[in-house]
Amino acid sequence: MDSVRTQFAANLRRHRDLAGLSQEALADICDLHRTEISLLERCKRSPRLETIVILARGLQLASPSELLEGIT
Repeated sequence: MDSVRTQFAANLRRHRDLAGLSQEALADICDLHRTEISLLERCKRSPRLETIVILARGLQLASPSELLEGIT
């Protein structure tokens, strides 16, 4: 489970950085609390499916699956 969280966290941070967004800015776009983004990126929380979809939309990804790359 830790490797799943670690890979998701890395993917989220990479896409957020590529988008040029702070944790707070992404949280605002997604109508989430900044703490939620922080917890996800620090592997302290696993995202719900709905959260993955919301984050992908906020990051303007082609598919939510981009946040799951490398997870097997």
